[in-house]
Amino acid sequence: MNILIKNGRIIDPSQDIDGKGEILIEDGKIMEVRRLKAEGKRLKAKNGKKNSELRTPDSELRIIDASGCIVIPGLVDMHTHLREPGYEYKETIATGTKAAVRGGFTSVCCMPNTNPVNDTISVTAFIIDKAKKEGSCAVYPIGAITKTQRNEELAELDALKRSGCVAFSDDGKPVTNSLIMRRALEYSKIFDVPIISHCEDMYLSEGGVMNEGFISTILGLKGIPKAAEEIMVARDLALCELTGGKLHIAHVSTEGSVGLIREAKARGIRVTAETCPHYFTLTDEALKSYDTNLKVNPPVRTERDVEAIKRGLNDNTIDAIATDHAPHHADDKTKEFDAAAFGISGLETAFPLSLKLVEQKVLSLKQLIHKMTVTPANIMGILKGSLSVGSDADIAIIDPEKSLEVDSSTFLSKGKNTPFHGWVLKGFVEKTIAAGKIYDWT
Repeated sequence: MNILIKNGRIIDPSQDIDGKGEILIEDGKIMEVRRLKAEGKRLKAKNGKKNSELRTPDSELRIIDASGCIVIPGLVDMHTHLREPGYEYKETIATGTKAAVRGGFTSVCCMPNTNPVNDTISVTAFIIDKAKKEGSCAVYPIGAITKTQRNEELAELDALKRSGCVAFSDDGKPVTNSLIMRRALEYSKIFDVPIISHCEDMYLSEGGVMNEGFISTILGLKGIPKAAEEIMVARDLALCELTGGKLHIAHVSTEGSVGLIREAKARGIRVTAETCPHYFTLTDEALKSYDTNLKVNPPVRTERDVEAIKRGLNDNTIDAIATDHAPHHADDKTKEFDAAAFGISGLETAFPLSLKLVEQKVLSLKQLIHKMTVTPANIMGILKGSLSVGSDADIAIIDPEKSLEVDSSTFLSKGKNTPFHGWVLKGFVEKTIAAGKIYDWT
């Protein structure tokens, strides 16, 4: 089936497009993109052809009226936990990718902390095959930096890359051995793939469950100091400068980390960084509720850190917005705060939460879309995040003014663990098109 999307505001930062227009899709590919110069005026083609009406294909055509909506490239999440293999009771590739397309994501990069760990070509092959058979969107595996994530020996990075891994990370377990991290960054330069660093000094954070500060003291909960993140950010930036490797800092949460990354970029160090919606939306004040759905690693910090992260997004110190989607079974969260699992189920609320940055004038709408589409795609080296002619028909159609109340019981993810249940947000996805397949949420 071929598709014609009409009357929407097309925003594609990869081509500097922002205006009303039409998109024609044939056989899962974008065939033509045309923009209206003004209401009622002729359409301008983005395929090098002369201006004319979009041609109508001979086969069946479905017309989607996107009036009042923005039409953007499918979102790209460079930091997702799909849990399979090994933790299917938390999430599967099938349920995780359904949650992704519900949130407007058409490409997700899945972290290796599965069981077994994705440190072999067999696990990588399993993920790729499973995603092709059962996935609702594109899935790109991230391989482990060290074997079984034990920080003792490098995994077979060359074999993992050749088998389909697009990056390497021991996310959830920092690479504490500096020599191993150096070698990984040296390989990243050879392979031109990012090393994604979970920056945490485990000695400083041991036993901590929230941000260390006044709130943790009055709540009687052990804190995780900001220095636990910042020390490892500084180390990895030094190693990146030493090796000339390709470093990506995951889930930035502190003012100090933003400052270190900003200074490193000014010196020409090859580093990129991401943050997540909860780090620019929540502060540790929220934990006064003792809601275990607020327990995440790194923890949500203070208002000062939130403002620093917003400044970092605004000046491109922080390149991308990721979800760090970390679904858990209810049993993992319905425990005492100290014993509950870390993590937030984030795919289905990421865009509406991030849209608040536009309301707050931290980012323009085009800048926000850039940080959730073409930028993460470029960092990961995947051909996604664009509406260019010939690219996969990965598209999100979003009503930026439509408000809905977050109801975690309706999540398509197995993980219902969100601190945003009951929040009223704007900017939910109306339709997602993934490789030409339509998912309709209206």
